[in-house]
Amino acid sequence: MTVDAAPRGLVLVVEDEPAIADLVRLYLTRDGFGVHLERDGAAGLTAARRLRPVACVLDIALPALTGTEVCRRLREAGDWTPVIFLTARDDEVDRVVGLELGADDYVTKPFSPRELVARVRAVLRRTAGTPEGTGLPRVVGAVALDPTRRTVTAAGTPVQLTSTEFDLLAHLMARPGRVFTREELLAGVWGYAAHAGTRTVDVHVAQVRAKLGAAGVIRTHRGVGYSADG
Repeated sequence: MTVDAAPRGLVLVVEDEPAIADLVRLYLTRDGFGVHLERDGAAGLTAARRLRPVACVLDIALPALTGTEVCRRLREAGDWTPVIFLTARDDEVDRVVGLELGADDYVTKPFSPRELVARVRAVLRRTAGTPEGTGLPRVVGAVALDPTRRTVTAAGTPVQLTSTEFDLLAHLMARPGRVFTREELLAGVWGYAAHAGTRTVDVHVAQVRAKLGAAGVIRTHRGVGYSADG
């Protein structure tokens, strides 16, 4: 089902449990989003490519294709639409695998539909907004970041980051040399430290480092957190 009159844009929801899918659709629609529902991963992947939604909400345990496989195929095709995973297990393996594939966030069942809507809105703010309230470009070492255009280059080479990875890097580069604890990064980048584990930060940092390669500027401060240094 698709709702066309959607001032906030269209969200693709791929969930094979009808009761959960209908509840998510109801709350997203109330918040001004259009919603397109699919029941299996193969149909969800086709819909994502055809409809170009503003965000995808993917259950991990889907028939035909898993949610993680849908996300992997989208990223391989250069599609960086924000992805939020739904998982029935509070299992670190699910979270880490999902984030390493390029997901932006995850919600564990059972969940509050209001919280899920808040997560979708937060991801979209990160995608469209300007971090730290300034559009001034930032350069640390060989890494250059433009908050307005939301672009990153490492040694002059463009780097493709998810919206969350971008905002994590932008948050660190806004105050070069300043050491942020994992809890501070959860609050400043994700905005809901009470609902996320610090392993989320570690996985995203690892992903950003891998993408920046030799030009990486993120430093680990053992037992404390991370900083951006040239």
